[in-house]
Amino acid sequence: MQAQRGYSKLIAVLAHILVWAVLGLAIFYYQPFFSGIDIPYQFWIRQTVVLGLLVIAFYVNAFVLVPRFLLKNHTGYYFVIIIGIVAAIVFINGWVDRALNLHQLFEEAFHKRGAQQALRHRPPKGQRNGGMIDTLTLTISALVIGISTSMTTIQKWQKDKQAREELEKDKVTSELSFLKAQINPHFFFNTLNNIYALTLVDGEIAGKAIHQLSRMMRYLLYDTQSGQTMLSQEIAFVKDYISLMKLRLTDAVQVNIDTPSDLKDLPLAPMIFLPFVENAFKHGVSATQKSHIDIVVRQKENVLDLTVKNSIMKDNSVSLDTNSGIGLVNTRRRLDLLYPGKYKLDITEQNAANEYVVHLILDLS
Repeated sequence: MQAQRGYSKLIAVLAHILVWAVLGLAIFYYQPFFSGIDIPYQFWIRQTVVLGLLVIAFYVNAFVLVPRFLLKNHTGYYFVIIIGIVAAIVFINGWVDRALNLHQLFEEAFHKRGAQQALRHRPPKGQRNGGMIDTLTLTISALVIGISTSMTTIQKWQKDKQAREELEKDKVTSELSFLKAQINPHFFFNTLNNIYALTLVDGEIAGKAIHQLSRMMRYLLYDTQSGQTMLSQEIAFVKDYISLMKLRLTDAVQVNIDTPSDLKDLPLAPMIFLPFVENAFKHGVSATQKSHIDIVVRQKENVLDLTVKNSIMKDNSVSLDTNSGIGLVNTRRRLDLLYPGKYKLDITEQNAANEYVVHLILDLS
C-alpha cells in the first residue's frame, strides 16, 4: 500500500512538471504575432511575472480554494474569488506592461522591420495597445485555474476511492472475523459437550469427532487468514460442520450433501457457504418432527452452483436476517464486495414442497 501511494505521488509530481513545462514553452516561445522582430528583453521580464502569477494562482486554488470552498459546496464564494484572482492577474499584467513601456518598445520594433513587414506581423487592429495581451492573459489564467481545479478534484476523487476500497476491504475482514466469532462460542462449545458425552458411549466416534473439530479450528484460525481459500477446503469444512452437527440431531432429521466427484479446485473467499448451511440447521430441523436438509454443489467450469433446501418448521422462523451467522444482509454485502456482478443469489422462503430454498450461482473466474 505504501509503494502504491509513493507511485501515485510520483505520478502527481510528474504531471505538475509536464503542465508547467508545456505552459512555460507556450508563454515564452510561442509568439506568432511577434515573429520576425527583435523582441525586447522587457518582454521576457513580463512573461516571467505572468508565469509566476499563474503558478501562485494554480497552487492557491489547488491547496486553499478548492478544498475550503468548492469541495465544501461553497460554489458561489469559490467562483467569486476565482473571478477576482483572474481580474487581479490581468490588472497586474497590464500594470507591468505600462511600467516596462512594452507597447512603445514593440511599436519601435515593428517600424524597424519596415512598413510591409510591420503590416504582416503586427497584431490586428483592435488588439493593439495591450488588448491582445490582455485577452491572451485572461484566457491563459482561466485555463490554468481550470487545470488546477480539475487536477485537484481528480486527486481528491482518487484518494476518496482508495479510502473507500480500503474501508470495504477492512469491512470484509471484519465481517469474516464476526462470522468466525459467531461460530466459535456456540458451535464449538456445544460440539465439545457432545463429544464429551460420546466418550462415555463410543470412544472411536468421539475420537473421529475430535479430529474433525481440530481440523475445523485449524481451517478457521490459519487457512483463512490470507482472505482466500480453495474450493475443496471450503467444501471439506462444510462437510465437517455437517458431520459434527449430526451429533446433536435425532433420526427424525435427514441431512444430505451432494458435491462433484471431479471437482475443479479454485480459489474463493472463505466461509461463503456456511451462512446458508448454518441457517438451514438453525431453522430447518426439529427434535421430534421429520425434517430434512439437502445441500447440492454443482460446478461447470469456473461457475459454482450451490442449492440449500431445508424443511420449514412451524416453531422456527426461517430467515437469514436473524442472529444466525452473519445474516442475509451481510452475506449479500460480502458477495457484493468480493464478487461484484459475478454472483446471483435467489431466496425462496416457501416453495410447493414447504421448503426454504437458497440458490447461489457464483462465477469464480
